[in-house]
Amino acid sequence: MPRFSIIVPSHGVAGRLGQALDSVLAQSFGDFELIPVCDAAGSPAAGVAAGHAEQDSRVAPVHAPPSEGLAGARNAGVRAATGTYLLFLDGDDVLVPGALAALDARLAETGPVDVLPCEHERVPWWEGEPTRPAAPLLEHAPGGAFAPARAPRLTGVGLPAWSAAWRRAFVAEHELAFPPGWFTDVGWCGRALLRAERVAVSRRVLVRHRARRQGDRLRLPGAHHHDLLDQTERVLDEASGLGLPAERSGPLFEQLFAAVLKTAAHPRRLPSGRREFFRRASALYRGHRPAGFRPPGGSLGVQHRLLAAGSYEAFAALRDTRRAAGRAAGALPRPRGLRTRLHYGLQLRRPLDPDLAVYCAYWGRGYACNPAAIHAKARELAPHIRGVFLVEADQAHTVPDGVEYAVLGSHRAWELLARATYLVNNANFAEGVVKRPGSVHLQTQHGTPLKTMGVDQSTYPVVAAATGSFTKLLGRVDRWDFNLSSNPHSTRVWERAFPGSYEHLEYGYPRNDVYVTAGADDVARIRAELGVPEGARAVLYAPTHRDHHTGFEPGLDLEAFCEAAGEDVVVLLRAHYFYDRGGRGRSGRIIDVTAHRSSEDVCLAADALVTDYSSIMFDYANLDRPIVVYADDWEVYRETRGVCFDLTAAPPGRVARTPGELARVFRDGSYADDEAAALRAAFRERFCPFDDGRAAERVVRRVLLGEPPEALPPVIPLAERVPAPAAANLVRS
Repeated sequence: MPRFSIIVPSHGVAGRLGQALDSVLAQSFGDFELIPVCDAAGSPAAGVAAGHAEQDSRVAPVHAPPSEGLAGARNAGVRAATGTYLLFLDGDDVLVPGALAALDARLAETGPVDVLPCEHERVPWWEGEPTRPAAPLLEHAPGGAFAPARAPRLTGVGLPAWSAAWRRAFVAEHELAFPPGWFTDVGWCGRALLRAERVAVSRRVLVRHRARRQGDRLRLPGAHHHDLLDQTERVLDEASGLGLPAERSGPLFEQLFAAVLKTAAHPRRLPSGRREFFRRASALYRGHRPAGFRPPGGSLGVQHRLLAAGSYEAFAALRDTRRAAGRAAGALPRPRGLRTRLHYGLQLRRPLDPDLAVYCAYWGRGYACNPAAIHAKARELAPHIRGVFLVEADQAHTVPDGVEYAVLGSHRAWELLARATYLVNNANFAEGVVKRPGSVHLQTQHGTPLKTMGVDQSTYPVVAAATGSFTKLLGRVDRWDFNLSSNPHSTRVWERAFPGSYEHLEYGYPRNDVYVTAGADDVARIRAELGVPEGARAVLYAPTHRDHHTGFEPGLDLEAFCEAAGEDVVVLLRAHYFYDRGGRGRSGRIIDVTAHRSSEDVCLAADALVTDYSSIMFDYANLDRPIVVYADDWEVYRETRGVCFDLTAAPPGRVARTPGELARVFRDGSYADDEAAALRAAFRERFCPFDDGRAAERVVRRVLLGEPPEALPPVIPLAERVPAPAAANLVRS
């Protein structure tokens, strides 16, 4: 029997779950079992848990359906547990180093106890000093084990369940379970402390609670706040049944209604049903008020008296006088230029156009990427929606015929941004764009992340200096309603790098649809347009941007590579889009395609890809053609830019470290041998699960047409897809 069973619910926290599990497995005290509770075998969190289970036999995942909520997940973990003591850990929190050793030592001092509350550390999500919210509650507790009557203010209702150790036999004896609904910790902790006979506390920090940027879910607006009254009633009923003495029932009553009044006094938490909440709370107050209970002083005491009297109008008036007078809308940023600001402000007063969608890609660099693919599919499936693309003035000539566009920064562009119901971008709209009620912002992203993104960049000085204000970045994130994801890996990274309240759409990238829908004629046409000689092996070389470089550096002598790799090799050079201002034409066997409008076309034309750390590898993998990673400066890139995973340990094909190695794998054919194919297959399984040729359709139906998720086209399994054929295959056939 292990000393501790550590139960970790994982719903909605896949992006941080690995860190939570790692914090347990890294403990110096090793006598434990770790029980991640996942939604289902195919969920992102289940994949993280399964990976840890393969590495450590102490990890034993179990499953609980999302419909059962946090309470159901924890109860499932309790049923599976075999340890002497139960510990709970939220999937986005961590155990502090040495926590289990300190807890075991404390239990050795006190002997067996039913409950052992511990301190925890609340860490602001971004900056600021950590706090210890439980410290005032625990600092006056007796030093050893004690009966709860000796510390009547330790009622449990103010403690999270993950800030204590619970004796499993005690839980089983009293048939304790997390009650359904929200605020389940109130019901569990309150009832457990009522039943406990022997308690001790530890003033050592057990858990580091990492606050969410989007706030505690229990403090967000919604009808779920009515569940607080359900949990309060459960605890009060149990206290009444036990005949709790006044010295214990008074503090319990006061602490429960402190939480109730805090909710009643915040109108944003209860968008509707405030009067009903108040009336029910008032009835509970009068029905369970202990004899001789005296309300606290000050404003809180006034609220107690109004609640006891059932005076909702007076309570609401008191609440409204304490509400902030100003509104955040008055401080919203506006476009530069007085005339433009006035024009945009006037347009914001007009109603939204329900049939207007505005698109933008790469900060206005043209008609490209996921927004272009969604725009094209919307013209087919939702022709009633007018789509307008925003581009920079010098890119207007690149917009295809028949596509309506507006120049970024113009009065017309600001008018469109003010009135569009749908706004689609693969980067971010300008800081001054206002998120209007009823508008729908779709962030499509423009690649699968290998390098660090968003707030994850903050610990890399070179990148952080170039990124600018993370506060402004997150202000733009707050406008997102939907965030597109091409694979579970991306979902987890976006969740961590761009914390917000948007909904993830794991639909695949619309721009990658063409890799399944294109045919042999399309490939031949594109190669001819790019000037690829018939019968040549076209190798696409696509290096990524280096934040520590000031301009484009090829990183490879391409002429020498062609000579060494084989006489039939030509290179399609595509620099990062930061350097797409005009092409450099053709030189020998090097064809510069940096300025070509479509990276998808370039990929279709190539028989193989050579890249360093560019996200183009994830898109190109959908074609199931050879990929070679040229990692000559991997260590430098990893240290200066930061990465999400070790590419060299799980590459999409052969890895070359020097120009000689790179030329050799093409000269001897090993770039396309069975070993390279096996690596590519594993890579595709991980990063290409949704790109089946129907991603754009799923996006249009869900976002623009409002169809429910269950009505969308199902994803075609990877094994059943037929990628566009490579030209080399056509020559052989």
